[in-house]
Amino acid sequence: MKTEQTEIYSALAHLYDILMQDVDYEMWADFIDEVIQTHHPDPIDVMEMACGTGAVALCLSELDVYELTATDKSGAMIEKARQKAAEREADVQFHTMDFKDINSDKKYDVVFSVFDSINYLHNEADILKMLRGCQNILKPGGLLIFDFSTPQNSLEAVDYLNNEEGGFGSFRYFRESRYEPGEQFHYNEFDIEELAEDGKTVIRSFNEVHKQRIYSLQEMLSILEQTSYHQVAKYEGFDLVDADENSSRITMVLRCQKQQ
Repeated sequence: MKTEQTEIYSALAHLYDILMQDVDYEMWADFIDEVIQTHHPDPIDVMEMACGTGAVALCLSELDVYELTATDKSGAMIEKARQKAAEREADVQFHTMDFKDINSDKKYDVVFSVFDSINYLHNEADILKMLRGCQNILKPGGLLIFDFSTPQNSLEAVDYLNNEEGGFGSFRYFRESRYEPGEQFHYNEFDIEELAEDGKTVIRSFNEVHKQRIYSLQEMLSILEQTSYHQVAKYEGFDLVDADENSSRITMVLRCQKQQ
């Protein structure tokens, strides 16, 4: 049987919520809410980039504070997010959008992206393009919030991510994970199988290779210095504690200085 090489988060969309079942999305949403409320006086319109199947946006919607829009490049992930929103009767607008090609007529008080989605931008030029795109849709004084994974995180995570397997419904997966410090890339390769009703016979086989560029704090700060954003804060983990080079996940909080 020929294995289909698929776009990232297409076949994996069927398994994503199982893959991420140990992630505390409510805590993540509470942290983003805390950051917003700490640094923005009166936010209303909020957009999430690279929202996946919508878990964080749906948790935020339960606060009944924000007008929420959530976007992702993967149509399959957005379809799953819309299904979950319908089941919960949640008021979140989900749209397909690549954060390397941001386009919106609406302006936002806050734009955010979590769970190292920014690491899918493999070079300085792509990050600068994303930053310019966000600047175009942020209101003056609006916040851009995003986190990124550092070399420390890859060194800690690679062992428990490697050789992981699981399944849900008619799909099962096997993951190989490796970190290449010399290249500054972390690879997660998924072999995914769709099973027949007997739960044994493989009817389709997929392969997805997820490649993330791993940035140090200094590298990210050097990129941000090339923009007109004002750096509000850099937080470690899920606390309002200043990050440093030893932090494994860093959340940047930037204020849009553009006058509109």
